[in-house]
Amino acid sequence: MASIFSRIIAGEIPCYKIAEDDRFIAFLDVFPVAAGHVLVVPKVEIDKIFDVSDELLAAWLPFAKPIAKAIEQVFPCNRCGISVVGLEVPHAHMHLIPINASGDMDFSKPKLKFSKEEFLEIQSKLCRAMAHIS
Repeated sequence: MASIFSRIIAGEIPCYKIAEDDRFIAFLDVFPVAAGHVLVVPKVEIDKIFDVSDELLAAWLPFAKPIAKAIEQVFPCNRCGISVVGLEVPHAHMHLIPINASGDMDFSKPKLKFSKEEFLEIQSKLCRAMAHIS
């Protein structure tokens, strides 16, 4: 059975897309730990990050970099944190999260809840910011 991320990539499940190319897709986490929490996912379904090919690993951070820069512009934070946990979905992915302290990336704390309108506003702000990042 395809992972939820593969179903999002295939267009079977909607998402709040931030960026996409032929190898990756980035979209808002619908169970975020912070406003602006983005998931960056390779389109090929591979469970563990260290099973991803070297070529794909080498391209992953350059794809994520402008998204992280946009997060830092849009959300008041000290920096954009990156985390790879990989337990929630059996499809390698990274979390980009605006943070001020390491505790801001605590996945055990209650997740935030946003309305569809709030997710659309976050998506719009990030996409506008990315348009100005080279």
